[in-house]
Amino acid sequence: MTDMVNKLQTTQATTENSITHPPFREALRFWFRLGWISFGGTTGHIAIMHDYLVEKRRWISNQKFLQALNSCMILPGPEAQQLAIYIGWKLHGKKGGITAGTLFVLPSMLILLALSIVYVTYGNSPLLESIFNGLKPSVLAIILVATWKVGKKALHSRVHYLVALATFALSYLLHVAMPLIIGGIILFSVIMDKLFPKLAGIAKSGMPAVDAATENGYVINLQQVDAPLTRKTVIRTLAAFLALWALPLGLLLVYGKDAAFWNKLVLFFTQTACITIGGSYTVIPYVAQLVVVKYYWLSRLQMLDGFALAETTPGPLIIVLSFVGFMAGYNHFDHAVGYGVAGLLVTTYYTFLPNFLFIFLGAPLADRYKDHHLVQTTLSLVTAAVVGVILNLTFFLGRSIVFPGAVTLAGIDYVSVIWVAVVLFLLVRYNTNVLYIVLLSITFGLGKFLIS
Repeated sequence: MTDMVNKLQTTQATTENSITHPPFREALRFWFRLGWISFGGTTGHIAIMHDYLVEKRRWISNQKFLQALNSCMILPGPEAQQLAIYIGWKLHGKKGGITAGTLFVLPSMLILLALSIVYVTYGNSPLLESIFNGLKPSVLAIILVATWKVGKKALHSRVHYLVALATFALSYLLHVAMPLIIGGIILFSVIMDKLFPKLAGIAKSGMPAVDAATENGYVINLQQVDAPLTRKTVIRTLAAFLALWALPLGLLLVYGKDAAFWNKLVLFFTQTACITIGGSYTVIPYVAQLVVVKYYWLSRLQMLDGFALAETTPGPLIIVLSFVGFMAGYNHFDHAVGYGVAGLLVTTYYTFLPNFLFIFLGAPLADRYKDHHLVQTTLSLVTAAVVGVILNLTFFLGRSIVFPGAVTLAGIDYVSVIWVAVVLFLLVRYNTNVLYIVLLSITFGLGKFLIS
């Protein structure tokens, strides 16, 4: 009987040990697979991670998963990739975080790189033009649905609607830079929090009480207390980040052709990485307008084509910035594909590099202050502003789809309008997967080509 009890205890200890210490190789396989199958935007990414990491493998508890997600939403950058970095970090240290964050982006970058080369090589062919003409209306429909979904979650009071409308007017009509709008919202949040805290309509949701029995058996759970950041850790992390940021830039400035271009590219996309509070849709309209209207790195139609290409890849929607970098290098250096590839690699590197710093240093601070009323007010109003930003993106890109020529009744592309309506119906009525929408849109474009 004693031997049986000892054997049972040994088996239980082995089981708990396998839960407590997942091998890095197993985690590596998951992060690699996630990078290739994570279609469907942020919601799809989070759903896949929750199903595998919480439900199947029990590597992180449900409450800790939600707490980490809330902390990532406070930080700049795409929250799905940052959540992957955070979980990888807590499982296997910084090695795990770097691996998870890199593999989250790498597959979509490689796919987009191949598609970009095909785009500039064969993009003028009638067949590819028809395919893109089928994809573009679906992109507009996806953006419209995103506006509706974010709006339902973000607009809770008159103040939220006011912030959303003001953001749209400032960005689309007056062309105010996004960093200034974000700064104004932060200042407005401080005023609202101090003078009119109830008008903002911020409800303190908080996390449910910790159930010790529920939290047991998970690798990462709310019962664990993270070690506080030390000055040595902060200095070492900042030094490593600055070295990783400065070294490629230095090589580009010394050995790259036209150092001014590379300097502008690096500084611009580093800046965009720091103002993406609220998700990808916060920064994409800002980037789209600047690279088209101010820097002339690509045309409005090429930007729209980039959205269509990005929707065909897994990974975060912000990967469309990699296409912008490709076209910037390609167009600036007289249609040289090699410089386009370099532009894509540089843009991807400097767009996603800051996310690792935000998690390694920012996540503990975000976790500590996530329930502070001022932080909640600011995050709520920034999220409301995202609605106005997405509306800006809708008008900015939608005009080229609905009115390919003059903005008149005669200039309306009725075929594209009908396809927008069809895709909207599929997305709203049946919640059709984005991957299927992309395949249907490609088929639609091929059909137009065969008919014409």
